[in-house]
This record gives sequence, C-alpha cells and structure tokens, in this order.
Amino acid sequence: MEKDTYKTLLKPSKEVLFKDRGSKFFGYAFPVTSEEAIKEHLEDLKKQHYNARHWCYAWQLGKAYEQYRANDDGEPSNSAGMPIYGQLQSFGVTNTLVVVVRYFGGTKLGVGGLIQAYKTTAQMALEASKIKEKTIDETFLLTFEYPEMNTVMRIIKEENLQIIDQKLELNCEIQISVRLKEAEKIFQLFENTYKVSVKKMED
Repeated sequence: MEKDTYKTLLKPSKEVLFKDRGSKFFGYAFPVTSEEAIKEHLEDLKKQHYNARHWCYAWQLGKAYEQYRANDDGEPSNSAGMPIYGQLQSFGVTNTLVVVVRYFGGTKLGVGGLIQAYKTTAQMALEASKIKEKTIDETFLLTFEYPEMNTVMRIIKEENLQIIDQKLELNCEIQISVRLKEAEKIFQLFENTYKVSVKKMED
C-alpha cells in the first residue's frame, strides 16, 4: 500500500542556538516547496549572519520525499549536511529546509564534534517547529448535467469527499479532493455513475 500522508512544518521554527567550545551554531527550520524558496532563505541568513564561517544545510522536497540535498559548505565532508539531513529523516518531514549557521570559536571540534553539533542543532530547530501530518490528495473534475446533481451530491456526502470548486449551471462542474488511497475507488464510483464524467486533474 503506498503511503498517502507526509509530514511538513506549519511555519518556520524559532531560532535555536547550540554552543560547543566557543563555536556557536544557530539553527533554523523552514517550510519550503521549491528550490527558489530554499535559495531565498539561504541568502537571507547569509545577510543576517554575514560574519559567520559556514552556512550548512539540508532539505527535502516532494510529498513522496523524492528530492533532497545536503551541503557541508566548507566543513569536512559529511560532517554537517548529512547529520542535518539525518534529522529531517528522523523527524520524517518533507518540504523542509534546515540551516545551521556556524561561528567558529577558535577551537577545532574535530569531525566527531562537528557531526554531533550539526545533528544536535538541527534536532533543536525541528523540535522548535510545529510539524503537521498532511494527506496526499488527488483532484478529480466531475462533469454532468443539472438533473444528475442529486446523485453526484449523494456520493460526495456518502464518501465524505471535499469539494474544492464548483460551477453549477445547466452543465455542472465540481472539483473534488480525494485521499490517494481512496482515489481509485472514488474514480471507479463516478466512472460507473450514469451520465457523469470524471477526470483526474494534474497538479
């Protein structure tokens, strides 16, 4: 059974701060849906923390968690981006960017120390966020003539479907939103309803 829910942030986290031997790590988590938005958040943080040494981050995009990237931004390989990405996985969130900004405090932390610091800061940022589970939905367009209205509305009510948009004239159009795991069943239901046409809307 394919998964039909995903978790994401409702709004950006509060700024969090983790300190280790003089180095300061500021953590941020943002809800994002595109690489453009990710770029904007990174640019903003670079302006805000223009004296910092590193701006390391990881993000995950897509309702099916299909795109991700981790960036060490000059820290030793896999000591920053991957520990941050690990926290995205551990919280199970997508459409999320986590950035950890580091001010170097004069003492080297070593790779183990860095991994721990980036992981902890990312975890704190995600803990400071409101995370919400959402359903992955498909949208169907129903087209029918006015006399079929009662039949269509009855199915919508019985199946507890969400109406997104409707045009009710002589020729009626209703857009409904259906959870992915119910989508096939609902599609068949309308397809087998006399004088009603149903088609899947592309995102």
